[in-house]
Amino acid sequence: MEQLTLAASSQAQGTITLPGSKSISNRTLLLAALSNGTTEIRDLLASDDTSRMLEALQILGVKLDNFAENAWRVTGCGGNFPNKNADLFLGNAGTAFRPLTAALAFSSGNYVLSGVPRMHERPIGDLVDALKQAGADIQYLGNDGFPPLKIAQPQIDLSKPIKIRGDVSSQFLTALLMALPLTTQQATIQVVGELISKPYIEITLNLMAKFGVQVERNGWQSFIIPANSHYISPKEIFVEGDASSASYFLAAGAIAGNVTVAGLGKDSIQGDVRFADALALMGGNINYGDNHITATKAANIKTIDIDCNHIPDAAMTLAIVALFAKGTSILRNIASWRVKETDRISAMATELRKVGAIVEEGADYIKITPPAQLTPNAVIDTYDDHRMAMCFSLVSLGGVPITINDPNCVAKTFPNYFAEFKKLIA
Repeated sequence: MEQLTLAASSQAQGTITLPGSKSISNRTLLLAALSNGTTEIRDLLASDDTSRMLEALQILGVKLDNFAENAWRVTGCGGNFPNKNADLFLGNAGTAFRPLTAALAFSSGNYVLSGVPRMHERPIGDLVDALKQAGADIQYLGNDGFPPLKIAQPQIDLSKPIKIRGDVSSQFLTALLMALPLTTQQATIQVVGELISKPYIEITLNLMAKFGVQVERNGWQSFIIPANSHYISPKEIFVEGDASSASYFLAAGAIAGNVTVAGLGKDSIQGDVRFADALALMGGNINYGDNHITATKAANIKTIDIDCNHIPDAAMTLAIVALFAKGTSILRNIASWRVKETDRISAMATELRKVGAIVEEGADYIKITPPAQLTPNAVIDTYDDHRMAMCFSLVSLGGVPITINDPNCVAKTFPNYFAEFKKLIA
């Protein structure tokens, strides 16, 4: 296994230009593919996840042109994929697998969707159940409730509201919202239980509106897609810098210096931009610009007890910042961590203990008490999870060397992360 050892450091200084948002990139690619017209997408994230979406769209017959660096021209198919028979391999890209499942369910074709073994352990039953309520024909090819999937031609019936659980993954609701306009019929979605990760639904609704589909919503309980909805290309769209990726650099600034992230500002449509507010609660000094955010060193890192429903991915970074506080911090409402690239609550608890922390994990929370002194030379397992690798790089700012196993797992969203991180601490 490849390893990367980060030297002990105590300062971080500089400016980082963020890669494009994964969530926005893959949503935008799919919406452009489903639109009438041609869309030029600029600042698209170049990563494993977007590669899986691009490969899938190409196999489905969508015309793609990589006309400049991180810029793609997508010729939309007007909601009707040309290729009606395809096998798609989607790796471990949930932001590709879930929305494509829903879109293909209404596409009058025959498709098989599969991924890596971990993808086949990530639940999709709630989305499939919702799609079946609308007349989709989907079969499980392995364990019930999990990929791989076989999709056949649907018998669409939207006469009744579609009910979907909101407390497992917001990607299920996102997938349903993005796919239902393909039916051109009015459709109503009712969310059962509390909707988690609401900011990701905000991203979905915002992007759908940019492509010409306005969804009516009643709080977070129900959503109506109007009849005769069609996606129309906005001609050109820019992808914001990734707010989840920004969290590592902002944390580095608050822990050890002065760091600016460019490509993200106070008006971001991403919920994870609010990580900066949580960092301020922990003592970080935060300054917002229109297209940048700066974090400077905290006089003291404070403990935190916070509901993380609004920043599920970036909240992982708070778990590392908690190592630099004096006292116990608690991150709550993070049950969605358990169905991500790995069981992130379990993985985070295991690896935090390696650097000396006392950790208590629950079904939907993690409680972290830092050690008096971080344990040097810990070897961190990353579980093929990009965010585990990026999070634990920050431990080196506590003045201890740390070794990251399988550092290249960051290719999922940020292939050159460690090169950028080293520029700050050089």
